[in-house]
Amino acid sequence: MATLFIARENVTVTDFKSIQNLLKDHGVMIAKWEASKPLANDASQDEILSAYAHELKPFMEKNGYATADVINVHPETPNLLAIREKFMKEHTHSEDEIRFFVDGQGKFWFHLDNEEILCVTCERGDFMSVPKNARHWFDLAPGYFVKAIRIFSNMEGWVPNYTGSGVDASYNP
Repeated sequence: MATLFIARENVTVTDFKSIQNLLKDHGVMIAKWEASKPLANDASQDEILSAYAHELKPFMEKNGYATADVINVHPETPNLLAIREKFMKEHTHSEDEIRFFVDGQGKFWFHLDNEEILCVTCERGDFMSVPKNARHWFDLAPGYFVKAIRIFSNMEGWVPNYTGSGVDASYNP
């Protein structure tokens, strides 16, 4: 279940509806999705996409997204620390960043226009849509394991544009 940390207030919010409402005020969408059938830990990309097709297909059609894939990052992933570091610096994208957490855990950090910092920890079943041009960074949760569906309208739009603000350094371990 997702949690929201409000850095300025040092407060953690666990009520999902409250998290949805707080994030919605900043253009960020969070929802819960469930698989249509049980998935094995070693399920293939096709099996995972099929199990979530009842959620994925209507969302993609309604919002004009063209493609989806599955990433699986774990402690044995080659170049794991370099991959992690790439996303831990504040950046934006020219299109929405959309993730559905099939398994594992990750943290989306947001640097809002009012300079407030929020952190959303997403887990299995959490769907997150980060609007284009939103200042954010991402960290693999302890254990470095995330299996997620990524949704794109254009994969080139997902390239990180680093802000160079340095604000992320105050929050990264």
